[in-house]
Amino acid sequence: MEAGGIAEHGLLADGRTAALVDRSGSVNWWCPERFDAPSVFCRLLDVTGGHWWIRPTERSEVRRSYLPDTLVLRTVFRTAHGEVSVTDGLMLEHGARGHDIGLRSPGVLIRVVEGLSGTVPMEMSYCPRFEYGRRTSYLVWRDGELVATSGPTTLTMTSPVPLTCQGSEATARFTVGAGQRESFVLAYRPTFHEPVPAPVDGGDPLADTVEGWRSWAAHHDYQGRYPELVRHNALVLQGLTYGPSGAVVAAATTSLPEAIGGDRNYDYRYAWLRDFSLTLRALWVAACPTETNRLFSWVASAVGRIDGQPVPIMFGVEGERDLTERRIETLRGYADSRPVWVGNEAWRQRQLDVPGEVLDAAWRLREYLDPMPPEVRDLLRSLADQAAATWREPDAGMWEARDAARHYVSSKVGCWAALDRAVRFGDRLADAADLTGWAATRDEIRETVLRDGWNAKVGAYTGAFGSDQLDASVLLMPIVGIVPATDERMRATIRLVEERLSRGGLVRRWSEDPAGFTLCSFWLVQCLALAGERDRAAAMFENVAGVANDLGLLAEQVDPYTGEQLGNFPQAFSHIGLISAAWELTTARSEAVPTGGGS
Repeated sequence: MEAGGIAEHGLLADGRTAALVDRSGSVNWWCPERFDAPSVFCRLLDVTGGHWWIRPTERSEVRRSYLPDTLVLRTVFRTAHGEVSVTDGLMLEHGARGHDIGLRSPGVLIRVVEGLSGTVPMEMSYCPRFEYGRRTSYLVWRDGELVATSGPTTLTMTSPVPLTCQGSEATARFTVGAGQRESFVLAYRPTFHEPVPAPVDGGDPLADTVEGWRSWAAHHDYQGRYPELVRHNALVLQGLTYGPSGAVVAAATTSLPEAIGGDRNYDYRYAWLRDFSLTLRALWVAACPTETNRLFSWVASAVGRIDGQPVPIMFGVEGERDLTERRIETLRGYADSRPVWVGNEAWRQRQLDVPGEVLDAAWRLREYLDPMPPEVRDLLRSLADQAAATWREPDAGMWEARDAARHYVSSKVGCWAALDRAVRFGDRLADAADLTGWAATRDEIRETVLRDGWNAKVGAYTGAFGSDQLDASVLLMPIVGIVPATDERMRATIRLVEERLSRGGLVRRWSEDPAGFTLCSFWLVQCLALAGERDRAAAMFENVAGVANDLGLLAEQVDPYTGEQLGNFPQAFSHIGLISAAWELTTARSEAVPTGGGS
């Protein structure tokens, strides 16, 4: 059985890591230790990569949904002989509530099979493959549990039905009648540590996990437009958050391709400062930002002293700096799209817009940074100084080009935003001399961008100084405020991006991009709203939001012709974009705090 397509999957999360389950009931991705740890199931990248499926033996119709305000997934299979549900969740620590979820998650995957009507024959196949499919393990019965150990990783399964083991695969056939419930539990632990605590006994082993997720959602009372969409997307962002540090990973997966058969297949299971900052801004709209001090303190700790060095753009979830890329030769890749990578060489890049993202997030959340921790103040000052010192230099840009460095317009805009927000902080951040210097440089950057970023022959702001290529990243200009969307040149740029890079509201980053980039699509929505075209912006928003799968999950990109989702999944950028666009459609541009945002 091949794994389902990218959008066929649902996300499970526990504040440490994520698992992906497809519509057929197969767990095709799980890295149990943390997001960027080696996998035990990666069928998503190769049929031999390991899986755990539970499904009817006969044909079935499938419907599925999350239990309300949770990331616990319920899949209902309707067969000729009855209906059965499989409810899947990654267990939260017993009693974890609110902002404490994910701090000490036990690494337990629970699958509850329940008969709804009739009698349904079922089958199960459990086949772990350790370290991205490179290592197998014999399955051994020990004290009534099925144990698989490979090097540092041990998995222990408890099953309510008899299992047949052959080599590294366990299978079962059983029937489920109406009212019958069977719970399967798979627990991870490091091989040379004490066993993890067993799940709490009871009729529903996921009940406490459900309450944990709902307690988090109860803190968030967004009351703008599209409240259900925003609430759910905020929950997805929480599912991509590593609880102990607060780091937000760009996506739950590695190496899902931007184009089938292409080689732009990168590992996104790391924390980019850009993504982290955009997430904070989105949660300012959708959720409760009361942990702002802790999260910015994590950034300060991860970045450390800059001392004139380039600002690090990304980290491991606990602040690791070295994310050296290596190729996994044992996996053929999703839909034969090679290579498969672990690590991401972008950690070595210079991207000049990053200070602007961090300072903009800090400015939006400024009331939660009062008093401002000294290490956060030092970080923000250093970022402003770096923007002022380096804005004239070329860089890799926010799309992380791996060829020549260029003078990207979006990078200069990011430097402008860094200094603009730093100046707004006033004496909370710096003395009068620094503020005066930052303000002068900010104004010089704006003048340069408006002069050198404009291409008269194209009739638009282009992606880099001297370039004739449109790039959707210039849509950030009115969003961050360097120029209003109603400006004549900006209006012309927005119109050309829509005409030449967009199809049905799905916006490619540049003309050669194979598919619409979901975040850019929501940027276009924001620009249209800022330009006063709110009805058209709302229609476009609904069209773009509608490309999400049946569980409201979005990948990085969408093929505008087929609707197929592409790239790593689910993608934080995409869900951030939806929240930000919904808020832009809710209110006129202002500095108002979102209604209900905060607890």
